[in-house]
Amino acid sequence: MALFQVDGWNLNEKVAKGGQNQKKSNKKQNRKRKQDEVNLNDINSTASPSEDQKNDNEEIRSDNKKEDSDKPEPKSQKKQKLNKKTEDSKKEKETKPEQQIEQDETKTSAPPALDLPVNRKLTPLQQKMMAKLTGSRFRWINEQLYTITSEQALKLIKEQPSLFDEYHDGFRSQVQSWPENPVDVFVNQIKERSLRPVNAPGGLPGLPKNKKVVVADMGCGEAQFSADIAKFLKERNGKKKGKKQFPLDIDVHSFDLKKANERITVADIRNVPLADNSCTVVIFCLALMGTNFLDFIQEAYRILAPRGELWIAEIKSRFSDKEGEEFTKALKLLGFFHKKTDNDNKMFTRFEFFKAPADIIAERKAKMERKQRFIEHEDEKEQLESRREQTPEGKWLLKPYSLINNVEKFTFYLMTPIGVMYYVGIDADKKFNVPGFWPDPETTNKIPKERHEIQAELARMKKERLEKRQRLEEKLINEYGIDLEEEKAKLKGDN
Repeated sequence: MALFQVDGWNLNEKVAKGGQNQKKSNKKQNRKRKQDEVNLNDINSTASPSEDQKNDNEEIRSDNKKEDSDKPEPKSQKKQKLNKKTEDSKKEKETKPEQQIEQDETKTSAPPALDLPVNRKLTPLQQKMMAKLTGSRFRWINEQLYTITSEQALKLIKEQPSLFDEYHDGFRSQVQSWPENPVDVFVNQIKERSLRPVNAPGGLPGLPKNKKVVVADMGCGEAQFSADIAKFLKERNGKKKGKKQFPLDIDVHSFDLKKANERITVADIRNVPLADNSCTVVIFCLALMGTNFLDFIQEAYRILAPRGELWIAEIKSRFSDKEGEEFTKALKLLGFFHKKTDNDNKMFTRFEFFKAPADIIAERKAKMERKQRFIEHEDEKEQLESRREQTPEGKWLLKPYSLINNVEKFTFYLMTPIGVMYYVGIDADKKFNVPGFWPDPETTNKIPKERHEIQAELARMKKERLEKRQRLEEKLINEYGIDLEEEKAKLKGDN
C-alpha cells in the first residue's frame, strides 16, 4: 500500500531527490516531448491520400458497430440476465459456510499494513514520518493484545500474521532504550544456577527421574531465550580440559501466537500441549498480556512438577499498588508459594514462585486448620474467582502498559501547571505574606502637608523629647545616684 497518495512519496517507487539536478532533468524531459510532438506532426502531414482513405473507411466501420451495439436489447433478454445474476448470488451465499460468515462479522478492523521499503534511501522527512507511523501502529497492536483475551489474540494473529512481526519490531526498538533486557536476566540466572548440581540447594530444579531441566517459555516472542540457552549449552558441554562441570541437560519449549522460527510452537498459552507435571521452570517474560492472564498462571501450575519454579518479569507501572503485593497474593491463592521479589530494575519487577509438593501442602493445611484460617483462605479464593467473573483481571490486577503510560503522563503534564497556577492565584496575600514583615500603615511615617498636620507632628516630636528626657533623668538617679537639683544649683552658682 502506498504511504502517501502524492507523487514522489510512494515508498514502492524510487524516491525522487530534490535539488538542481531534478530541475535539469525536468527541463530535458520537456524538450524531448516537444521534439516528439513536432516529428509526429511532420509525419502526419506527409502521409499519402490512400492511407487517409483507408483510415476513414475503418472509422466508418467502427461507428457502424457502435451503433449496432447501442441499440436497445429486447426485454426478454434483460430479464434472463437479471435472473442469472440473482441465482448465482444465491448459490454463493448457500455454499459459503456459516463459520466463515461469523468470522467476517466478528473480524477486528486493523489499520492497513505498511509496505516498508527494502534497501531504499529515504529523505529525512520521510524517515520521521515512517517512524511516527510505525510507532502508532505498534501502540495500536499493543493496546489490542492487552485488552482482549488470549483466544481472541490467537485468532487475530492467525487472520493477520503481519501484526506479530510489526509488534515485535516495535517492541525490539523499545527495549533497546531500557537499561537491561529481562530475557538476558533470565539467561544469566540459568548460567549462575547451573554452577551447582541440579536439584541441589541453589541449583536449577530438575525432574526427579533423570534430573532434566525442562523450561516452558510462555509468550516467547522470537524465542531469544531458547537461542541463548542453546548457545550456552553448546559452549558449556563442549570438551574443556582441567575443568570439572556437572552434567546439564536443558530442554526449552517456546510458545507464542505465531511460528516466527522453528523453535516456536503456536499455541494459546492458557492451554499448551504439555503433560501434567512435565516442566521444572515456567517463564512469563512480559507475557501476561491478555485480560485472562490468571488462566496462564493456572496452566503453569498444571504443567509444573512439584518443586518446580515460576519466573515472572512484568512492567512496574502495570501494578495497581506499584509493589505487586496484590499480584503475589492472587498467585498465592492459586496455589503457588512466594519465593522472592526483585525490584532492583527501574523498568520491570521480577517474581519467583514455586509449586510445593503434596507433603508441604498437607502440612500447611493442617496448620491452617489448627489456627482456624483455612476457612478464611477458601473465602478469599472464592472472592477472587467471583471478582474475575465480574471484571477480567486484566482491568484491575494488572493494568495495560500502553494505556497506563499515556494517561498518567497526559494527566501529570496537564494538571500539574494548572494546579500550581490555581494554588498561587487564590489568596496569594495570605499564603505568601509573612506576618509582621511589613509595617502597618498607622505606624509608618507620613510627611505632613496641611497646617493641622504640621502642628500635630510638632506636638508629637515635643512629647517624644520630653519622654526621652524623663527616661534619662530616671536612669541617672536610679543607676548612678546623681541628684539632678544639686547639679543644677552647682551649674547656676558657677555661672
